[in-house]
Amino acid sequence: MLGALLPPDVRPADPQVPVGSVSLAGAVDGIDLSGVGFYVPPYMGPRATFELMAHLPRLQVVQLLTAGFESALPYLPPGVLLCNARGVHDASTSELAVALTLASLRGIDDFARAMPQGAWLSRRRPALADKRVVVIGAGGVGQGIRQRLEPFETEVVLVGRAARDGVEGVDGLPALLPTADIVILAVPHTPETTRMVDARFLGMLPDGCLLVNVARGGVVDTEALLGETASGRLRAALDVTEPEPLPPDHPLWRLPNVLISPHVGGNTSAFLPRARRLVLEQLARWRGDEPVLHVVSG
Repeated sequence: MLGALLPPDVRPADPQVPVGSVSLAGAVDGIDLSGVGFYVPPYMGPRATFELMAHLPRLQVVQLLTAGFESALPYLPPGVLLCNARGVHDASTSELAVALTLASLRGIDDFARAMPQGAWLSRRRPALADKRVVVIGAGGVGQGIRQRLEPFETEVVLVGRAARDGVEGVDGLPALLPTADIVILAVPHTPETTRMVDARFLGMLPDGCLLVNVARGGVVDTEALLGETASGRLRAALDVTEPEPLPPDHPLWRLPNVLISPHVGGNTSAFLPRARRLVLEQLARWRGDEPVLHVVSG
């Protein structure tokens, strides 16, 4: 019987297959690698956890704990199915997108910086109410952002690859961007989305527009964004950057109109229970020769 190689924190209580453990550093314990057919790399693990795939000769399925999958693709052996963690991070990432938006608009970061000096920064600031928000990415995260924003009395325009009921197509962005108060990025990082937010894209945004990125840093041209934020024309709230981590001396850190969080969109208390449910279901499907879910490659 083929077995599974899992991080200890998502190991089911009764996996019904031989199971070994893989650490965040890629160290393996408790299983013969030649018998591994199902592998779950640790969440946000280093390159070594992907390089391990090359040492699993009978590997059939790789189940990621992230929604993004671009980091795993270069290491995926031919014929192996790669599945992402669709649905696991939707709620948490959507929450953070709203939190970053509100914090940036209402100046929460300014208030936090002023607290040690006891400075009372009282002035009128933008509300989220009545804003037009363009959410680019119509998957689970994008849908979750829309659901959370609409009760704030906003107008939310959801943009996907192709137009459909309730979703605008990406080819309509030249008409949509000049009308946006806020743009939120929630797309996967693919060759098509790499640096889609470039100087031309940013140039179409109106003065004062807020760009929120909970997608991947590579979706944005960092130098182009730096130019628009350093001038004060645009604001940005970023959970992801390119490069990542952002170097301590990078000028984005010191811009008063930029708010940065350290890629924590999905890393909340909601993560592990949802990840365990997904791994348990995928293991059951694999063990029962049923199709696994959320296949993105292979």
